[in-house]
Formats: sequence, structure tokens, C-alpha cells
Amino acid sequence: MPPVIHIIDAIPLSTRDRESILHSLHQIFGVSVVLSNKQIDIQKAFDTGRNQHNSTALLSQLLRHEIGKTDKIIALVGVDLFIPILTYVFGEAQLSGPAAIVSSHRLANRFYGMEDDVILHRERLEKEIVHEIGHTFGLKHCRQFECVMRSSTYVEEIDVKHLHFCAECRTLFQQFINDLYDSQG
Repeated sequence: MPPVIHIIDAIPLSTRDRESILHSLHQIFGVSVVLSNKQIDIQKAFDTGRNQHNSTALLSQLLRHEIGKTDKIIALVGVDLFIPILTYVFGEAQLSGPAAIVSSHRLANRFYGMEDDVILHRERLEKEIVHEIGHTFGLKHCRQFECVMRSSTYVEEIDVKHLHFCAECRTLFQQFINDLYDSQG
């Protein structure tokens, strides 16, 4: 059975953003993408000392949700995320695992004191979602400058990336899918 990508929208997204993201993910990954009614408790991951939310703690909540054996689950949140060794992260995922999380918080121009740009914000969010879900399918960071799987420390780096995989990452993703279908026999 093909994997399904389950999205927990804890932002919440506008209808236009939600439809765009669902469409993009379906086109890029070639699998079903559904909005999930599953929940996460964002406040349980809040770190009062940092005034941020621990993305790894949120990932552990996602792992408790029951999904299909090959399915992926991603939570979209609007809070500032961190992992202990970094000041902040845009998202986090389990490499070759089922779970990922992405935050819209630092993707918005208003975070940097600039005028909001809803289209740019949606593009950044889509790229980060594809990036983190790519990790769940086994893709590592890419060296290709414009590949969506290239690591991004700043939003300006996200802005120069394309929404799609480079040829090498596309091949690796397709190999993962082929191996998945072969294992299901």
C-alpha cells in the first residue's frame, strides 16, 4: 500500500495555504496527502528558560499517533522551535522515520520586522514541509544550491531553494519508493 502523508494543522492555515500545500505535496511525493484530526499538545514542549518549544518533544508526541506502517505524519505549528544544540530550527524530522514538524514562526517577514508577504510566507512553509518530509523518506541534506533538501539556517537560504528535489534527490526518493513497493511484494 502506498504511503499517506498526514498533516496536523496546528497553525491554523488559511484555506488557500492549506490547498496549495496539499496540492504541492501530492505533486512532489506522488502519494495521498490528508489533513489529520489528530492533535499535539504544543504547551507540553514549552521550555520556560528559552521561551521556545522543543521540537524533539513535539516529535515524540507525533510518534504516539497510530498511522499506517509506511505513512508519514507532519505537524505544522506557529511557535518558535529549538533543539538543545541550536538557537532555533525551522523544523525537525526523523531520518527514514514517520514523523516531522515544521514551524511557520520564523518564516514570516514580520518576525524580522518587515512587511508581511503572504505568498513568500507560503512558499517558505511549503519548502520547509517538503524538506522535512524528504528526511522521513530517507533523504539527507543535499549540496545542490537550489535543491529543497539543502540545509537552511536563514530564511534567505530558503528563498533561493526550489520547491522540488534536484535530479539526484529525486532519484534517491524514487529508489526509496521502489524499495517500499518491492518489500510489500
